[in-house]
Amino acid sequence: MTDLVENLSDPIIDVQNVSIGYENNDVLQNVDISLYPGSFTFVTGKSGAGKTTLLSMLYLIKKPTKGILKVFNNNINFSNRDTLALMRQRIGVVFQDFRLLEHLTVFDNIALPLRVRGMSEKEIYKRVSELLHWVELHKSIYKPCHTLSGGEKQRVAIARAVINRPDILFADEPTGSVDPEIAEKLMRLFIELNKVGTTVIIATHNEQLTSKYNYQRVYLHNGTAKLYPALKYI
Repeated sequence: MTDLVENLSDPIIDVQNVSIGYENNDVLQNVDISLYPGSFTFVTGKSGAGKTTLLSMLYLIKKPTKGILKVFNNNINFSNRDTLALMRQRIGVVFQDFRLLEHLTVFDNIALPLRVRGMSEKEIYKRVSELLHWVELHKSIYKPCHTLSGGEKQRVAIARAVINRPDILFADEPTGSVDPEIAEKLMRLFIELNKVGTTVIIATHNEQLTSKYNYQRVYLHNGTAKLYPALKYI
């Protein structure tokens, strides 16, 4: 098995002349992007520009149809199944449609990744309880997820994504189904995660929200992607 060793001065994600799409249709072509450990990046563009497609490649669900993708300094095209599994353990994903197990409680949804790892129930309870206080859901710990509001479900999804303390957190349209007040609270959660060292990548078309924050952006347009430094984007 390949050791997942990377130099902290190297990009945590390195996209080199990559194209990606479905069947014979490339949604994005010739993408060159380097993202570094501890960075905060918005992926922006109109609906249909390829934000979800790009993220699915970066969090290792899809492989590029052309070019080189390196994550944690490992070339995805030459990584075996075991290495990919190890890399995925270091990545958290907040999906646009939440993907919660609606019949399970808040606690059990968030605890699931820790149970998969074989952690003791005592340690799981400690970690989940601490995190639920952090996302202000401690009073809903045993509520079934189907009884929650959209904003509450989004916070459960975020908590589940970060319970393993990932090195990289992806969020696909995390504020798309919540009101502006909840959207601001979710953004503060992402910012606090970034402050403790998590590399955060958020795909969104909400320019009104993202214009409030001074972070770099990957802008998708007409099948291309360009990285703009903070406050220098179109």
